[in-house]
Amino acid sequence: MEKLTSLTAVAAPLPIDNCDTDQIMPKQFLRGIDKSGLARGVFFNMRCNPDGSPRADCVFNRPGFEKTAIICAGPNFGCGSSREHAVWGLMQMGIRAVIASGFGEIFYSNCFNNGLLACRVSPEDAAAIMAALSDTTPVELTVDLVAQEIRAGDGVWSFEVAPRHRTMLMEGLDMIAATLRDMDEIERFRAVHEAEFPWMTGLAGKAKRRLEGR
Repeated sequence: MEKLTSLTAVAAPLPIDNCDTDQIMPKQFLRGIDKSGLARGVFFNMRCNPDGSPRADCVFNRPGFEKTAIICAGPNFGCGSSREHAVWGLMQMGIRAVIASGFGEIFYSNCFNNGLLACRVSPEDAAAIMAALSDTTPVELTVDLVAQEIRAGDGVWSFEVAPRHRTMLMEGLDMIAATLRDMDEIERFRAVHEAEFPWMTGLAGKAKRRLEGR
């Protein structure tokens, strides 16, 4: 995954409470067998008319917002179903960070597992950041993962992120790579655990062999 430490980019305001994953990635775009082509589906019903033509009243279609990389959203962003396609599509669209006062739990985990920064801020700061943006004139925000700050003009707001998630983004690690990074500690735990409970030594391997009939 691509590493992320700091990002300065155009931010689009999306003042919608409880924007769920079906709104982010409608179901008709889930039929593919890989991750390709999902950018077209992101916010499709907001961005497009029924015939697929762009809606002029959508912030993402307005001049200057073509390279939007940050979204400032309403609370509980990404709630609803667990479809990971929502995160994949946002990233294919060019989004690298989403700011909100709250996120759907599974969506939040999916963000960090795929390299998308979910910045959880207080409701007051979310409102202040939203007020600093415009849906007609592009405004840039800086999202600093090192300092855990969001900056625009004279405004500075902090956001929360777990140390593990912060490390994953800064080092470009997915969940598997982050786990492999801790293999020495995992092996130390295994050695101590099997010494204390010797009957469990190799238990996983024994179970696998039984299932295979060996």
